[in-house]
Amino acid sequence: MSALKKFSAFFIARKMKGKKKELKNKNEEASNEENQLEELEAQLEVLEKEKQDIQDKFTRLFAEFDNYKKRTAREKLELINSAGADVLVSMIPVLDDFERAIKASGEEEKEGILLIYNKLKSSLIGKGLEALETQVGDDFDLDLHEAITKIPAPEDKMKEKVVDVIEKGYKIGDKVIRFAKVVIGE
Repeated sequence: MSALKKFSAFFIARKMKGKKKELKNKNEEASNEENQLEELEAQLEVLEKEKQDIQDKFTRLFAEFDNYKKRTAREKLELINSAGADVLVSMIPVLDDFERAIKASGEEEKEGILLIYNKLKSSLIGKGLEALETQVGDDFDLDLHEAITKIPAPEDKMKEKVVDVIEKGYKIGDKVIRFAKVVIGE
């Protein structure tokens, strides 16, 4: 072989060796990049799971706080209503006394008592107090009436009906705060 051919074969072999080395380095780099990519994907999955957990905790905490706000608002409203109801309940005997005084008084006193009674009654009605309309002959209702006693019914149609109303009943809104005290026929 000629020296030129030897030199070019040597040069080509060397160049091929360099290309093989370069290719081997590129393969190793690609393999390293794949490993890094897999590690990053694994880290991404872990972070996504943590993000979901945090979002779930946040959603639950927000819902719990919202329920807390609603519950405290409802309790506050009930407290206000029950405090008002206590005052109104304590005023009911005064109304009863006024009604008895009106029945027992003469004409001169009756006018003044009626004036005070009507003012008191209208202010209590303005605060939500309502009298239960119980009449003689109404059906006895455990949700509205309290039976004081049973007496023989004057007529057959008065059995299990209100024969006499002893005390009026009162309610605030839909809640009965004092049941009407009645006598029922049997």
